Amino acid sequence: MLKGKVVGNIVSTNKFDSLKGYKFLEIQLIENKTLTDEFIIAVDRSISAGIGEEVLVATGSAARVGLDDVNSPVDALVVGIIDKIQN
Repeated sequence: MLKGKVVGNIVSTNKFDSLKGYKFLEIQLIENKTLTDEFIIAVDRSISAGIGEEVLVATGSAARVGLDDVNSPVDALVVGIIDKIQN
């Protein structure tokens, strides 16, 4: 699982039928409490994350399982919004 910050929305009017209705987010990855230079695109199916929020992202087959569609061409899925981190 990855941690990142939502930095933008991706608009895609033409896409696979299995992706219609999903929100796409650009996410800047966080490592060691620091924003990196790495970005990913993730599907937000039902979490409703917004720009500026820190999120948890499942990748690979876990993302497809989270969508309940193992045949979907998705490799990153927002699975939670981070409220706070406790040490």
